[in-house]
Amino acid sequence: MKIDIMTLFPEMINAVMRESIIGRAQDKGLVEVKATNIRDYALDKHHKADDAPYGGGRGQVMLAEPLYLCHEALSAGEHVHTVFLSAQGAPFNQEKARQLLAKEHFILVCGHYEGIDQRFIDACVDEELSMGDFVLTGGEIPAMAVADAVCRMVPGVLPDAECFEEESHWDGLLEYPQFSRPAVWHGRAVPEILLSGDHARVAAWRKKESYKRTMARRPDLFAQFNETTLTTKAERKILQQAKEEFAAETVRREEPDTEE
Repeated sequence: MKIDIMTLFPEMINAVMRESIIGRAQDKGLVEVKATNIRDYALDKHHKADDAPYGGGRGQVMLAEPLYLCHEALSAGEHVHTVFLSAQGAPFNQEKARQLLAKEHFILVCGHYEGIDQRFIDACVDEELSMGDFVLTGGEIPAMAVADAVCRMVPGVLPDAECFEEESHWDGLLEYPQFSRPAVWHGRAVPEILLSGDHARVAAWRKKESYKRTMARRPDLFAQFNETTLTTKAERKILQQAKEEFAAETVRREEPDTEE
């Protein structure tokens, strides 16, 4: 897996992508995340990569030609799937991360200032992606988030696929609560079932809690959950228990406090 990131601030990218799990994966040759400075392809001695917008207005716009020359160098005359990180893009999610995982090589373009020349987007960009309905000072943080989300699914980066297949959003649900030692912390006890050693009961509890957490925190996601994918009676029973417990807990939360 190779990911090229076009940016005005390569040191920012390298400082993060060379650390922790992704850094170790790069050392092993499992992934390659390379940041390239767009200014290296500027046409003047001052490495100018931006200018005032046509039509007036505040701020600067990144120039098309340095972007284009940088992109041409990275794609080496071949078509390489190219993503522009933009607040106007489609929302990035786990499904999109899986789609990018299927590509051996893709390019992420980081905008800055007031944006980039639309002509470069029209000529070279395949899709625009957004981290959400908010605006950042540049595309570097979103680019690193996309690279991390994709790289961690590359075989060998994590110990096994279970490390990410049971996490939030993999199957359209949020992950169940996690607990570790000690068994009691500040008067709060770990759910007894997690101490039982009964793997089947633990698995059922985790699935039920995953349903409940999704219903509570992301009803929009739960509304999209396809119950027909549950093929066994046991699976359908867990879902029904989750719905009943969630409804009961909702009623308790909404009951007014009364004084004795």
